[in-house]
Amino acid sequence: MAGPGNQRLRELDRPWRDPELLLLTGFGSGLVRKAPGTAGSLAALAIWWWLLAPLGWLPQLIVAAAVFVLGLWLSHRASTRHGIGDDPAIVLDEFVGLWVTLLGAPAEPLIAIAGFLLFRLFDIWKVGPVSYADRHVHGALGVMLDDLLAGVVALGVLQLALFVIR
Repeated sequence: MAGPGNQRLRELDRPWRDPELLLLTGFGSGLVRKAPGTAGSLAALAIWWWLLAPLGWLPQLIVAAAVFVLGLWLSHRASTRHGIGDDPAIVLDEFVGLWVTLLGAPAEPLIAIAGFLLFRLFDIWKVGPVSYADRHVHGALGVMLDDLLAGVVALGVLQLALFVIR
């Protein structure tokens, strides 16, 4: 759930000129006015397809973990520097969530699309632990955690579906 500071990031003067905000907004993908989470997830999917999919699951996990930690730091910095809370334009958490969803998945278009759709579904519906984290965890961890958990749930569903299908 978005907290105080909604829309604040878009109100800053040229947020794309600040390298920290550029990363938080998924290279600007989160600055779109309609469905910034979906736009960020699409940007994350493109990066996964071209850069992460060729790697094994362990390097993918390391990258996702590193970006999660980076997101914690950048979210804290945005909060202290600009008073920005869990702003919808912050989509680095979507990057982590989608990359977790696709951990070890084969680079096949239908599987990538299924992972994308599952992640968006669980990120929007916020079931179980995703909902709890969204409502009760605040600050930088709150920004990042609900999408990580949505990614874990989507990963489980995707891997179960792949197991059943194959």
